[in-house]
Amino acid sequence: MNKIKPATKSFNSVINRLSSQGDLLGVLLTYISMLDNDIPPDLYAFPGLLKACTFIKLIPLGLSLHQRIIALGFSSDAYISSSLINLYAKFSHISSARKVFDRMPERDVFPWTSIIRCYSNAGDVDTAFRMYNEMRYQGVEPSPVTLLGLLSGVLELVYVKGLHGRVVLYGFESDIALANSLLNVYGKFGSIEDARNLFELMGQRDLISWNSLISGYAQIGNAEEILQLLHRMKLENMEPDRQAFDSLLSAIAAQSNLNLGKAVHGKILRAGFDLDAHVETSLMVMYLRCGNSDFAFQVFEGAQEKDVVLWTAMISGLVKNNSADKALKVFSQMITSRVEPSTTTIASALAACAQVSSFHLGTSIHGYVIRQGMIVDVAVENSLVTMYANCGYTEQSCAVFKRMKKRDLVSWNAVIAGYAQNGHLSKAFILFNEMRVTIQKADSLTVVTLLQACAAIGALHQGKLLHNFVIRSCLRPCTMVDTALVDMYCKCGNLDAAKKCFDAILQPDLISWATIIAGYGGHGKGETALSMFSEFLYSGLEPNKVIFLSLLSACSHNGLVNEGLSIFQSMSRDFGIEPELEHSACIVDLLCRAGRVKEAYNFYKYYFPKPIVEVLGILTDACRATSNRELGDFIAQDVLMLKPTDSGNYVRLAHCYASMSRWDSVGKVWAQMRCLGLRKVPGWSFFELHGNIAMFFMGQIEHPQHEEIVSALESLNRVMRKVGINNKVSPSS
Repeated sequence: MNKIKPATKSFNSVINRLSSQGDLLGVLLTYISMLDNDIPPDLYAFPGLLKACTFIKLIPLGLSLHQRIIALGFSSDAYISSSLINLYAKFSHISSARKVFDRMPERDVFPWTSIIRCYSNAGDVDTAFRMYNEMRYQGVEPSPVTLLGLLSGVLELVYVKGLHGRVVLYGFESDIALANSLLNVYGKFGSIEDARNLFELMGQRDLISWNSLISGYAQIGNAEEILQLLHRMKLENMEPDRQAFDSLLSAIAAQSNLNLGKAVHGKILRAGFDLDAHVETSLMVMYLRCGNSDFAFQVFEGAQEKDVVLWTAMISGLVKNNSADKALKVFSQMITSRVEPSTTTIASALAACAQVSSFHLGTSIHGYVIRQGMIVDVAVENSLVTMYANCGYTEQSCAVFKRMKKRDLVSWNAVIAGYAQNGHLSKAFILFNEMRVTIQKADSLTVVTLLQACAAIGALHQGKLLHNFVIRSCLRPCTMVDTALVDMYCKCGNLDAAKKCFDAILQPDLISWATIIAGYGGHGKGETALSMFSEFLYSGLEPNKVIFLSLLSACSHNGLVNEGLSIFQSMSRDFGIEPELEHSACIVDLLCRAGRVKEAYNFYKYYFPKPIVEVLGILTDACRATSNRELGDFIAQDVLMLKPTDSGNYVRLAHCYASMSRWDSVGKVWAQMRCLGLRKVPGWSFFELHGNIAMFFMGQIEHPQHEEIVSALESLNRVMRKVGINNKVSPSS
């Protein structure tokens, strides 16, 4: 008996049912069954089939169906055309979607909505709004879905408010999906008041409504308001879900509020979300952002299943907490656990190597990437450039940079900073000039990096060139750039230019004030530095530890003993800032420079519970300068007991003993140095010329221009003697 083939109508019914249930693979299998049974699809089958191709990403099958639609004469159907537009839009074939739309003889709201959403999702918001206006001009009224399509691509708040007005105009306020989308977009733009007003006016709210508003508050870091909303949810019989707690943890992390984070952790445990992998990751990130790696490790170790996201979050968080050594241990555990790292993991691990200048581990990770055949992205390549540069291997850093097929601003900044920070200013400027002729525009970070390098070696000429570039490129006003200019001019000795740059800063921050105060203090203008501090207090800003360090250093270098002691006492008394070791060391130096060595030593004994070899060195030099043999001998014993690994401390001791004519003790110090394998570093100096640094060591005679240098020095010596400066220059020095 012949089996009766199923009717087309029956197959269509199955396709539509499976499509509505989301069983898109079942839709395609049913279509294959139709073809096997020689049953042609009709008009009603294609929308479900095209939807399946769109979501399963089967563009070849979609193209085949399009050809079949044309052959069967169904291309004029509005619903089918809308499905085709959605298919092409999914694969960014905007021109093909537009062709389908333009060839339609008649268009209702469905194809208009599809083409508007196509342009909006592609980021072409202007064209999307033009199509919307054209639709209205042709008398087609939008649906809530049309406005949803426009909302998905808006880039400015003014468009959002305009669409909100349209929602009210067309009476779509009761459409909860549209209202939720408005809530979400308002939150993304930080317009939380508009979001809250809309939320309160909604007649009906679902979990998405609550989460959208909570997400908006999380974006501005308002954890307190989120807590109130969670409490209100429970009062309205709405249980918070995982996403709500994720948003709350994100807000707490932004505030770095550890105590609140612990309390919320307790709420999560009681709600039973602690086993959720996403919540575990959010908890761990929150603790890391709050600077508590111990609690983060507890969450990490307690995770039942550690996926690549959890491992990466832990490694990245530890790097940001300046715990690169721990981050590298976690990365090693990850590899041992056979969890395959992502490119983000590799970038974070390389950042850890850069932080501790570990060339060995950095090259090991680089080798791992090559052996595994990983396809690296720009972020990994940028991390490699930075890692090699931070380890002092600028040539390898540049080699990675040159092999990059695609470079972004971070790439250029990394390689320029590498050369600048390693003393190769001329090469840094060569790359900077190369960068300027490409399409990549230098930013404030590029300029600040180069200005810091100029400041470090006193390259005033190059610093002025950068200042000109800043003006021409309109990188001002920018507090970070202006402060870097102040620092560069201060360290190059041009205080007038530094003050002009400082005065041009619209709102100087603490770093700006600290920089100009330190500049004046370091160039013998202590009174001016104190005057600038008075101006700082008058501005209404509160001083921090860095400001006080700059002030105390200025007093120390300018012999302002009473002023320095007064400032030190006012730190805790007037501003509630407890002095740190650096501040106390400045007072020791201040008293020593003033010849009050015994007072300095008493201060040291009171404020330093543990011996600090660097501060003892200051006291040692002061004892030698004031010929205080008794105290000098006592301090010398303290230094020797610490067994410092810096040869400079032993050299100080030797000079101190020599000034007392205690030659036996001098011999013992040199003997202890030899026993520890330490060698005296010869005296050296350098100068900068055209971005290049020339270094000279004591007794160096192998310089290629040695004779010309000695001749020039002797000539300068004769000129100095003529003007009354008594100075002797020996060829060996």
